[in-house]
Amino acid sequence: MEIPWEYRYAYRVKAMKSSFIREILKITQKPDVISFAGGLPAPTVFPVKEFQAAASHVLAESPEKALQYGTTEGYLPLREMIAERSARYGLNIGAANVSITSGSQQALDLIGRLFINRGDRVIVETPSYLGALQAWNAYGADYIPVPMDNEGMITSELEKALRKGAKFIYVLPNFQNPSGVTLSLKRRQELVRLADHYGTPIIEDDPYGQIRFEGEHLPPVAVVDSEYREENGNTYAGNVIYLSTFSKLLAPGIRIAWAIGDEKVISKLVQAKQGADLHTSSFNQMAVYEVSKNGFIDKHVEVIRATYKERRDAMLEAMEEFFPTEVSWTHPEGGMFLFATLPENLDTMALFDKAVEKKVAYVPGEVFHTDGSGGNTMRLNFSFSNPDTIREGIARLGKMLKEELYKK
Repeated sequence: MEIPWEYRYAYRVKAMKSSFIREILKITQKPDVISFAGGLPAPTVFPVKEFQAAASHVLAESPEKALQYGTTEGYLPLREMIAERSARYGLNIGAANVSITSGSQQALDLIGRLFINRGDRVIVETPSYLGALQAWNAYGADYIPVPMDNEGMITSELEKALRKGAKFIYVLPNFQNPSGVTLSLKRRQELVRLADHYGTPIIEDDPYGQIRFEGEHLPPVAVVDSEYREENGNTYAGNVIYLSTFSKLLAPGIRIAWAIGDEKVISKLVQAKQGADLHTSSFNQMAVYEVSKNGFIDKHVEVIRATYKERRDAMLEAMEEFFPTEVSWTHPEGGMFLFATLPENLDTMALFDKAVEKKVAYVPGEVFHTDGSGGNTMRLNFSFSNPDTIREGIARLGKMLKEELYKK
């Protein structure tokens, strides 16, 4: 007898949908398709030799630890290193404020598990990161979108959203995915002030913050919050849970990220993680520590910055040359993405198949919006392809857009 599984699923499964981006990647695996769809780091900058050496060292020196179960909080030397690196940016924390997660995506899921009851409201930028929306949809979140401009979330619109009541505010302040926009310092300060006034926590997702290749570094929202509270010493009790990852600094396949927060919050996050996977791979954590220590990661980030700047510049130049003049786009100072806006009569979801016919792909912008808007927008990734490939792909995409825009 065949079991009718659809009647056995939990209620939350109704809110689960496949990631549009992951589905696109299946379509664009053909070698002749130039894909700007995936959020993929450049494999040419993966530190392969360093990982080979680190893996050999870990297995030679500490095989019993590397291949054994570990603590849920994570490998202590790695957590201590993260705390020390955070101090460079003004965040005074200790290892007890840090929990290692299996990628930032797990951290987002654990935050949903900790904070979101069905129907709870979450304030998000619009557009916002699809992975966070996908994680929290399963917990029944309702979203309050706040619009963005070239300085990030429009904080003059934030207070209106806060009055509706929200469990937390979710922001990606640096080179946001998908827009590539950076939240200005003035707005970071206003965000912190408003969040404090309404007693609303902030989730700061910062996977790209160190990949700045022009402009001045801005302090993390967590640091702005600490300064606002005039915190001193190694007792972090801020209003911000800060997330970041080694996926963009070393390699995404290792699935090592971290969360920083008040010790009480981190303790609860660790309990939630115990029920999810017990702990993140001991071997991977130890290998990441070996690769990252002694200053290597700082030198390596410089290579990433130079590579991505060259590719961003190639994309911007190609768009100026090949895109219709009616199309506008963001000019990110770092990260991996830019966002294009087409005339309102063009629907990028409807045009996607026509782009694939031209052997080029992007992500339709509407999937990043929680309010049904963004139908005339698209996200383009510049980190993965080399400059020549970028130029060819943008030429193909520009040809398709002109055909649609100017057709009789």
